[in-house]
Amino acid sequence: MSKEIFSAGVVIFHQEDDERLYLVLRYPQGHWDFVKGKLEPGESTKQAALRELKEETGLETKIIPGFETFFSYDFTTQRGESAHKVVTMFVGSSDTMEVQLSDEHIDYAWLPFEQAKSRLTFNNAKLALERAQEFLD
Repeated sequence: MSKEIFSAGVVIFHQEDDERLYLVLRYPQGHWDFVKGKLEPGESTKQAALRELKEETGLETKIIPGFETFFSYDFTTQRGESAHKVVTMFVGSSDTMEVQLSDEHIDYAWLPFEQAKSRLTFNNAKLALERAQEFLD
């Protein structure tokens, strides 16, 4: 029996004239991904996504209604337990590019779609980005 973990995050973008830039974060393990984290007790996926965004980057956003995408994967926890994680991703815009990184990350970048997609490490993050881009277009 694997442990179920629920997580939520946000694909955050900044519109610079006619260019849309996406925020990607580098984790200490070396991979690049979006803001996301586990739901706390009693928290909705949207509340968790907004809280994680604020905690990890200092940014605030309003979730853009009408977009929600999901992915899930299996992994082994640090304690050797098998776990199944379900991630809900939203999309939101930021009117500032001033990021205050938490100690959960070692770097960040605001990148246009193609560069952001190639920088992201995991296919599920790339797919979330593609879906967000399609939705925003």
